[in-house]
Amino acid sequence: MDKMALEQIVSEAQSKIDEFANKKLALDITRGKPSQQQLDLSMPILDILSADDLRAYQPDVRNYGGIDGLEEMKALFRDMTGASSQESVLIGGNSSLNLMHDTISTYLRYGAGEARPPWGKQQAKFICPVPGYDRHFAVCEHLGVEMIAVGMDENGPDMDAVEALVSSDNSIKGMWCVPKYSNPTGITYSDDVVRRLATMQTAADGFRIFWDNAYCVHHLGDEHEQLADIFEACRAAGHPQRVVMFASTSKITFAGSGVSAILSSPENVAWLVKHFGFQTIGPDKVNQLRHIRFFERYGVEEHMKRHAELLQPRFSKMLERLESGLGNTGLAKWTNPKGGYFISLDVLPGCAKEVVAKCAELGLKLTPAGSAFPYGRDEKDSNIRIAPSFPSLDDVALAADVLVAVVQQVCGEKLLSQQ
Repeated sequence: MDKMALEQIVSEAQSKIDEFANKKLALDITRGKPSQQQLDLSMPILDILSADDLRAYQPDVRNYGGIDGLEEMKALFRDMTGASSQESVLIGGNSSLNLMHDTISTYLRYGAGEARPPWGKQQAKFICPVPGYDRHFAVCEHLGVEMIAVGMDENGPDMDAVEALVSSDNSIKGMWCVPKYSNPTGITYSDDVVRRLATMQTAADGFRIFWDNAYCVHHLGDEHEQLADIFEACRAAGHPQRVVMFASTSKITFAGSGVSAILSSPENVAWLVKHFGFQTIGPDKVNQLRHIRFFERYGVEEHMKRHAELLQPRFSKMLERLESGLGNTGLAKWTNPKGGYFISLDVLPGCAKEVVAKCAELGLKLTPAGSAFPYGRDEKDSNIRIAPSFPSLDDVALAADVLVAVVQQVCGEKLLSQQ
């Protein structure tokens, strides 16, 4: 772009910013929360059980026991994630993040199986594809697990880098993956990436892939991206215990009172059940039964279509505004996801923190720059995660206009200073 055109963009952006500054805005696109309209879709779940239903169901969901969950709930998660009957399932409470934390905690203290030493008695490291999910990184940092960042492209993690690391360092015990509609890029791992994850040789005995399949049914339209079966690939490669999958209904029904699950080999699940049994006598089976009856009536696929009808316009509005204001300017690039809850925006290197700070001054809250990287360290200072799900459609449009104007101004001035 020539200097005159760039100066015009910056000047017009500054005028818009001056207008926004007088509006006392209060906009928030920090986290991928379902909107109130989405939560309303699941209101029938509160009336779906009667006292007679509870009394009739066996085993009695009102009582203790059933630490691994109801069989119908296990079947529901197998269907949702595409897992087969060869995988065992452990049903948890409302939070899959809770299960991830407790699984790492168990491995740190007791090891990843009967014959394996505790991770905590050795140096423990995790590979973290970036940009990635900030709460994964927070769990590792909280528990003292060192993190190694590895880049991502449109196919998934940089497998050349991953394979070199895991084959040469036995302190690398595991790896985070959000394999479908990844947080925040929205990409789905390619078949080749899944195959290489399953077949790669690792120096650490008991290496585990934490397969956070959070968005397995969260499509934004009729086009559904397909994810290869990691369990089958691992069995074929002779590594049947490599993957521990996590999933939940948190963005399907009620975010604060859903159901979570671990899916893995029978040996892995039995090991975790053994240790989890010291902290609980059983999860909320009444809530499990509510979900079973709800999806028997409404169906997961049909229910998720209704979610998509609410989400897709918000994503489209944000993407339209980004393209209109930033397309072909060289100031930024972004992802165009087919599912999930996020758009990943990359502004010019060295500008992300300033963009986030200036948006905050105007009343637009964004996820802190660097959040999608271990320890909050985005060496390029370029990545910003956008979550358009929660605000109204009008507020998404307004948030996009503020963001675009700030990116135009901050990045445009940076380019001008380099000319």
